[in-house]
Amino acid sequence: MSSSLFLRSTVRIADRNPRSGDADRGSSTAELVILTPIVIVLLLLVVGFGRYAHGRQLVEQAASAAARAASLSATAVQADGRARQAAAASLSDAGVSCTSMGITVDSGDFRAGGTVGVTLTCTADLSGLALAGLPGSVTMTGTGRAPLEQFRQIGATGGAGSDP
Repeated sequence: MSSSLFLRSTVRIADRNPRSGDADRGSSTAELVILTPIVIVLLLLVVGFGRYAHGRQLVEQAASAAARAASLSATAVQADGRARQAAAASLSDAGVSCTSMGITVDSGDFRAGGTVGVTLTCTADLSGLALAGLPGSVTMTGTGRAPLEQFRQIGATGGAGSDP
């Protein structure tokens, strides 16, 4: 008797939903087709914003390196040249390719105990990520300041002199 009860209960459950598997047939494929482009675009946005943040950080580091190189120069004219060389070398070593790069060296306070500042502007190409809706290029700006030595002796020509 208990075996017939068991058999009867399994038949009733099966009869209640005879087509339960057919109603959802193909829905996971449709969900995958709909969600895949959205996931790809989101991934491209994450990559694009990551590239932007990393590039901005590298531009800031290059501006600081340029300011440091300028602070070690003997004259304000040398500071300008060394800052440009240091910024270009720092960006190329980091793998940042700027389509255009602008460097402004503020040597107005180029004296013993003064400071030298560098503003670096880099325009980077993001056209590889245009599918995600990012612009074709983005301009990043970094600023660095470095102190000049307190006991530096600067001659009349603006250069660092030796002991008096």
